[in-house]
Amino acid sequence: MVDNMPPFSNRHVESPLASRALGAMATAIRVLTGRQIAGRNATIFPDDVYLVSYPRSGNTWVRFLVANLLHPDNETTFANIESRVAEIYFNFDHVLRRLARPRLLKSHEAFIPGYPRVIYIVRDPRDVAVSFYHHNVKWRNIPENYPMDDFIPRFIAAEFDPWSGSWGDNVRSWISMRQGSGNFLLLRYEDLKQDTPQELLRVAKFLQQAGFHAIDASPEKLAQAVERSSPERMGTLEKEQGRHYAQLKKTRLDKPFIRTGKSGEWLTTLSQTSVGLIENAWGEIMEGLEYSRSQAFQEANTNQSGRA
Repeated sequence: MVDNMPPFSNRHVESPLASRALGAMATAIRVLTGRQIAGRNATIFPDDVYLVSYPRSGNTWVRFLVANLLHPDNETTFANIESRVAEIYFNFDHVLRRLARPRLLKSHEAFIPGYPRVIYIVRDPRDVAVSFYHHNVKWRNIPENYPMDDFIPRFIAAEFDPWSGSWGDNVRSWISMRQGSGNFLLLRYEDLKQDTPQELLRVAKFLQQAGFHAIDASPEKLAQAVERSSPERMGTLEKEQGRHYAQLKKTRLDKPFIRTGKSGEWLTTLSQTSVGLIENAWGEIMEGLEYSRSQAFQEANTNQSGRA
């Protein structure tokens, strides 16, 4: 009779208390056996530096830039990036704890007070929305022909990445709590695109102060890191190694993870309605970061104020 019973894991648990208990037990087993993904529960060391951003804001590009600068004699690829600038969402905590210190780790978390030093990358949310749309197509979360105007309200509501919060929640949390601190460096994606060597030099100086004393920030090494981390080079590496990379191997391989990385793509991709929704949600934060509202939306607000 026992042999005919279905496995316990396939049976519906009616009690929320029992469900939570089972979840806690499963977590404890993963921790004890060393199979717990780090995530937001990653062990934090006092000399850590966290590379943080909202998803699709240029974090992977900056990881490659910094890794290529830290390891000038051996090019950074998708095959070795996790040993150089590891991502907390795809590595076990016990693996991260064994990395050489000081560690440089990638995160998409909203404000975590325990992060000792943070390099925070911010990008125009209108471009983030476009990139995030294609990201969700690649991950099969939405069909390829899904209407962009239907996607934008869901993007604003953080339906696709609730653990990072919305763009506004994530950005506001770090800016309000850390802006002005000596242990916080704010990078605007658009500035990085416009003058990559200069912005990478800012990162290098921040890392030197954080304990990465061996980093060589000479013009030659900066130029080499920029060249090795170009969209074209990273795109080639993705085609060669993407199917073996944990973050990509279960996604649509016919869709690139590394796209053009252009700034201002939203101008030719988003409708005025979608732009208006984003600017209405986060316009004040955007302006504080020098992201101007679209002229059409500004005029609409002015006309509405005049009628009032």
